[in-house]
Amino acid sequence: MTRNQKKKPSATKTGKPVGVRKGRFRSEMDPLFARFNASIAVDHRLFEHDIRGSIAHARMLARQEIISRDDARKLETGLRSVLERIRRGEIRFREELEDVHVNIEEALRQEIGEVAGKLHTARSRNDQIALDLRMYLLDEVERLQQYLRELMAALVDTAEQNMELVMPGYTHLQRGQPVRLAHHLMAYFEMFRRDWQRLSDSVSRIDRMPLGSAALAGTTFPVDREWVARELGFSSVAANSMDAVSDRDFAVEFAFDCAMMMMHLSRLAEELILWASQEFGFCSLPDDFCSGSSIMPQKKNPDACELIRAKTGRVYGDLMALLTVLKALPLTYNKDLQEDKEPVFDCLDTVSMSIRIMAGLISGARFHGEKMLEAASDPTLAATDLADSYVRQGKPFREAHAAVGAIMRGRSERSGYGRMKGVSLSAPEEMVEARKHIGGTARARVKEQIRDARGFLKKSGEKSARSRSGR
Repeated sequence: MTRNQKKKPSATKTGKPVGVRKGRFRSEMDPLFARFNASIAVDHRLFEHDIRGSIAHARMLARQEIISRDDARKLETGLRSVLERIRRGEIRFREELEDVHVNIEEALRQEIGEVAGKLHTARSRNDQIALDLRMYLLDEVERLQQYLRELMAALVDTAEQNMELVMPGYTHLQRGQPVRLAHHLMAYFEMFRRDWQRLSDSVSRIDRMPLGSAALAGTTFPVDREWVARELGFSSVAANSMDAVSDRDFAVEFAFDCAMMMMHLSRLAEELILWASQEFGFCSLPDDFCSGSSIMPQKKNPDACELIRAKTGRVYGDLMALLTVLKALPLTYNKDLQEDKEPVFDCLDTVSMSIRIMAGLISGARFHGEKMLEAASDPTLAATDLADSYVRQGKPFREAHAAVGAIMRGRSERSGYGRMKGVSLSAPEEMVEARKHIGGTARARVKEQIRDARGFLKKSGEKSARSRSGR
């Protein structure tokens, strides 16, 4: 071979075609294209849902007298055997069979013989994968909500345990006004509550049973889609066969929900990083979620927080990847849709681990009340309360604001109290207790937030239990 010659891709094999290539093709795929085309390395995790869907489909075929009851029993028995063998690691997924569906069908054929070929009657891989992914996400959304509940419970517990700690609240990362640490933590509870609610809302759009749509136009067999939906725990059937096989809105919505959760986690991670630094000194993070330096023996690095912060960008990328795959697809199924599962799985894996780690961080963190109170005792944090006191004396707020601003400028220019001498300022504890309105940082109001949060956690737990029993 000369220097300018390029090595050619491997030649097409001429062996017997396997899987869905039988009949239409004379040869196997080119090995390089076979690797490029196969999705089994990603979609193998759907095997349990694929088999659940296949068992329901086989039962329906017999119920509708499309296949015999004896054949349906053989299919179900074989599928249950295949499921157990996969769980035990006895079945090796084969790349040349492309995907989880064909791998399971081939394993079933080896288990019960050619009757396995009847399983694919009245369905396509197009509606099959749509079914598998929806079933998978219905289960995983519930699991993700449970992780969120554990994190929210950790926030509530930590807030209640540290009710009396006062710290500066910040805007622009500049000290603003004193707040309770508990009030600050409960702000994150509200973010994660909304995340939980978004996931709940998304279920109504995932919960559409697509099987029976076949490749795109439905099937000529007298299938009973409503029966299959009930058998699999779906509340409704997809209304349009073309939309059913090509819709991935639910996957994009799930990725968006994950991106939003990661954004909230990243904000909390950033605050913990700051608070645990020597410059703030507001908290110490648990050793089991920190790492050390290879050269500086004194270091205790907040690596768990930093990785959550970084992995947020990864999940944003997953969302953008899904949107880009879908942006120009004509109806209905296109092979591009094979690329939907990897970003969905990556979103799920990343956010699940991040939530669980954050729950450990919050539960194990120790907060340093003296250091927080010292920072909250900065006299400038009383500026707003001082302006309010002038308003109560009849001065318009803008005049009061300007007057206090001048006092603060004088203090800043003198690098000391300056003109603030003789001015009566409230203590940080008094300032937080003065905010008695709904949503304020007074003790009674924060306790209300905590009671409401515990009520939400109880109700959401009961709702999850009912959902599990219903499926």
